[in-house]
Amino acid sequence: MTEDNIAPIASVKVVTDKCTYTENELLTKYSYENAVVSKPASGRFDVTPTVQDYVFKVDLNKPEKLGIMLIGLGGNNGSTLVASVLANKHNIEFQTKEGLKQPNYFGSMTQSSTLKLGIDAEGNDVYAPFNSLLPMVNPNDFVVSGWDINNADLFEAMQRGQVLEYDLQKRLKGKMSLVKPLPSIYYPDFIAANQDKRANNCFNLDEKGNVTTRGKWAHLQRIRRDIQKFKEENALDKVIVLWTANTERYVEVSAGVNDTMENLLQSIKNDHEEIAPSTIFAAASILEGVPYINGSPQNTFVPGLVQLAEHEGTFIAGDDFKSGQTKLKSVLAQFLVDAGIKPVSIASYNHLGNNDGYNLSAPKQFRSKEISKSSVIDDIIASNDILYNDKLGKKVDHCIVIKYMKPVGDSKVAMDEYYSELMLGGHNRISIHNVCEDSLLATPLIIDLLVMTEFCTRVSYKKVGSVQEDGAKFKSFYPVLTFLSYWLKAPLTRPGFHPVNGLNKQRTALENFLRLLIGLPSLNELRFEERLL
Repeated sequence: MTEDNIAPIASVKVVTDKCTYTENELLTKYSYENAVVSKPASGRFDVTPTVQDYVFKVDLNKPEKLGIMLIGLGGNNGSTLVASVLANKHNIEFQTKEGLKQPNYFGSMTQSSTLKLGIDAEGNDVYAPFNSLLPMVNPNDFVVSGWDINNADLFEAMQRGQVLEYDLQKRLKGKMSLVKPLPSIYYPDFIAANQDKRANNCFNLDEKGNVTTRGKWAHLQRIRRDIQKFKEENALDKVIVLWTANTERYVEVSAGVNDTMENLLQSIKNDHEEIAPSTIFAAASILEGVPYINGSPQNTFVPGLVQLAEHEGTFIAGDDFKSGQTKLKSVLAQFLVDAGIKPVSIASYNHLGNNDGYNLSAPKQFRSKEISKSSVIDDIIASNDILYNDKLGKKVDHCIVIKYMKPVGDSKVAMDEYYSELMLGGHNRISIHNVCEDSLLATPLIIDLLVMTEFCTRVSYKKVGSVQEDGAKFKSFYPVLTFLSYWLKAPLTRPGFHPVNGLNKQRTALENFLRLLIGLPSLNELRFEERLL
């Protein structure tokens, strides 16, 4: 690689023969090394190292504008996202009791974190911004629209949410009041009954003006037209749809209903009762070739939807934003198990006063959240059969409680106790009290999910090593984007695979992914410069 063929858009130059830059593309050779393990009856591990060569291709032309359509645009997360984009794009300063504040994207990994590139001549670690290795879309370039069952404009929604500082709300009034959500779908059975008064912006109405669940295929086509119109009116090359609306109840997965792509589409046409609004939005997005991200815990991605995404080659990701309590759990539980300490019970309690908490006060909606929060330690427990086995038990007593308390608003209060077993009958108790502003943690995650989803649409690959493979065309990733698991509580995976919940593993995968694309080896901390003579 010479100085002349370095793409000017790249911020990091790696001196390597693995990479070839052109004006618009980056081609990188990469050898993926792993190990296949078997455990014969003798109990010995037989390990066979494996290597597969790939060529990755990155389209270096990020979009000038990225279309974002949020389901739940008028909720706390939706209004906060739009406010953050406007404040940063227009550099809107605002006063707080602590003084003048500048807009920023703190809490966003893609915008506000760094990753290790290597070391300098003295052996000191050198870090670079996460988004400097390869071209990524800037959140300031988001063009945001979306749907909501409530008709409040985003200034009203921002006031109602009580998330942002008063002076910032005041300065954003002119711009936020211009943004109004599109009419959405409201099927009352899927969210809490306490949301009924909020639902005044729905298009699924009968001739008398009452909400109806009939005509679901027409509802899907209406959503498709909304996406098409948004894309055309704003001259957008790409659109991403993200659910940040109320948590729905779980749907029943049944043969003949939603178990296959064909059955799912027919069930929508038949107005089957187990077709939820999120199913309509997801199917419409997939059929439009638009990536769809589920930020709530309901089981939107039934087998038929996953098959539809496979058939259409459309990216999907979910489920449920991993922002506070669960993110900490995915770190602390991993730390304890990796240290050889055995958690035997984890009790998690939180209360909050925003509309999310109000909806979750209904048992069926809480159950969806309970499932997504409880699964976060499953792979961590499965990683250690010394601590967890048939004799000692393979489960952790894991209790999750969520309560709605209106006075605390968006400031969610979380309390956790980790009770663990030590050697010789000893015990260790870790208690944590955490107060966080819920939407100001979740919104940066939404930004990251959108930025990385768009980036993944510009990455393709092909295998090398055989005549057939050498002549193959470049392919996109499998439609379920598990690279996004870092930001999700209950990561959706390819059928037949198990999710990885450990936060450090998820972060390492992202860093190594970016490193391999620019010709760097995977991260290691051997530090031979220090440890060897």
